[in-house]
Amino acid sequence: MTMILGKPVGKIGYGLMGFTWTPNPTKYEDAFKVMKTALEQGANFWNGGEHYGPPDANSLQLLRAYFSKYPEDADKVVLSIKGGMGKDHSFDGTEKGVRPSVENCVRLLGGTKKIDIFECSRVDRNTPIEETMAALLKMRDEGLIGGIGLSEVRAETIRRAARVAPIAAVEIELSLWSTGPTNNGILEACKEFNIPVIAYSPLGRGFLTGKIQSPDDLPDGDRRKTFPRFQPGKIENNIKLVKALEGIADRKGMTLPQIAISWVLALEKRFQVTIVPIPGSTKRERVLENSSVLSLAEEDLEDINRILSQHPVEGDRYEEQVMLLSDG
Repeated sequence: MTMILGKPVGKIGYGLMGFTWTPNPTKYEDAFKVMKTALEQGANFWNGGEHYGPPDANSLQLLRAYFSKYPEDADKVVLSIKGGMGKDHSFDGTEKGVRPSVENCVRLLGGTKKIDIFECSRVDRNTPIEETMAALLKMRDEGLIGGIGLSEVRAETIRRAARVAPIAAVEIELSLWSTGPTNNGILEACKEFNIPVIAYSPLGRGFLTGKIQSPDDLPDGDRRKTFPRFQPGKIENNIKLVKALEGIADRKGMTLPQIAISWVLALEKRFQVTIVPIPGSTKRERVLENSSVLSLAEEDLEDINRILSQHPVEGDRYEEQVMLLSDG
């Protein structure tokens, strides 16, 4: 059983970004049905963000509405919230910068649910991580949050932060589309301090579903249109990875998303660290699919590793401006 902050969580978590950070937000009643399905499937680690949508319609408002309707679910869910981003998309890791974000998130939830984990979505490179951790530790001790998480961090940042206060979880992008954490020391650092890893975008922002063949397959206003990996000249090469993985999916009788999530989970054994993938979906059938994960044999993993070496992904994870804020 996977435990986070002393609470049991399912092997698969659930990302909420797609409901609100989109040109066409999901109606709350429709979102509730999908969120209920996730919880029924055991996906009780939920991840949202203060900046996942406009100030008056982000993850916090959605969650407040959900837990107002289903108060009995509040204790079942382990809730992780990202925040700390200013109106100009900058990050201030001082207490003066972080506290208003924490207090705003608490206010927006309106007492319907406690924030189990709060994490600054990016590291402020102008403020020592020790200072940010000390500020969040103070807010944890005040009861504003249950624990402290880290997001988009390097191995050394994890080690420095862990010397100040316990870290409840480290959230990083980890998938067949983003394998960096398997060779940059992040997973080893998390093992060293017994910190669970939260793997966001385990389906490569939808690319590993096989349904995106060109930028034209993305709706107008979709943020992915700005990401280098989805650009002409890059996406054609990256599709080769997906095509190669389809052979393994067919052989195993699994879908591409199930292969992708199963590969992330298989890293637990390799690195001896807890990993919780948090695929997000606004569709009930996709939640059911993502929750039906099978084990991959060593032979399968060897085949996948060979495919990864043959078809390296081209292009950065984000546009240049955002990459400068990542891996802090």
